[in-house]
Amino acid sequence: MGDWVALLRGINVGRAKRVPMADLRAIYAGLGFTDVATILNSGNAVFGHDETTGPAPDAAILRKAVQDATGVDSETIVLPADRFRRIAEANPLRQGERDPRRLGVSFAAGPLDPAAADVPTGIEPEELVVTADAVYQWLPNGVLASPVPPGFWKRLGSTVTSRNDATVQKVIALLDARR
Repeated sequence: MGDWVALLRGINVGRAKRVPMADLRAIYAGLGFTDVATILNSGNAVFGHDETTGPAPDAAILRKAVQDATGVDSETIVLPADRFRRIAEANPLRQGERDPRRLGVSFAAGPLDPAAADVPTGIEPEELVVTADAVYQWLPNGVLASPVPPGFWKRLGSTVTSRNDATVQKVIALLDARR
C-alpha cells in the first residue's frame, strides 16, 4: 500500500470551480482509493493505493472522474507521497524567519527544464528557483503583487499548481500521521 497526493489546480478559488471536499473524497473512494483525506478546501487530497490491485493513480483519470461527478474541469497533478516529500524538503528558499504563507511551491505535472525556464530578472525582493520537479518562489509582497509575468509560467513546458509552504507542511503532517 502506498500513499499518494493529488493537487487540483484552481479549485475553490473565489466562486469558480466549486468542489466540496466531501465530494472529492467520495469520488476518489469510488475509484478504489483508500483512506482518502483532504486538506483545507483547495483540492489537496491524500489517499492510499494498493499497487497489487491496479496501476498507479493517473491524473487524467482523476481529472475526468471529478469532471464527470461535479462538472468542474481542473488540471490535476498526482504524486507518490515520497516524491511530494522530496520536493517539499528540497525547497531552497525555506530559510530563517520567512513566513511559510509567502513561500510558494509549484508542483509540476511533468519534468521541467531549469535551463530553458528563462527566470525573469528584476523581480527583487522576490526570489524564484526552477528545478526539474518544481518552482520555488519567495513572495514577500504576496502572490497577487508578484512581478513575475504570466508568460513565464507558460514557458515551463508543463502544468504546475502552486501551494504555499504552510499548506505543503499540512500535507506532510497528514502523510506523517498515516505511517
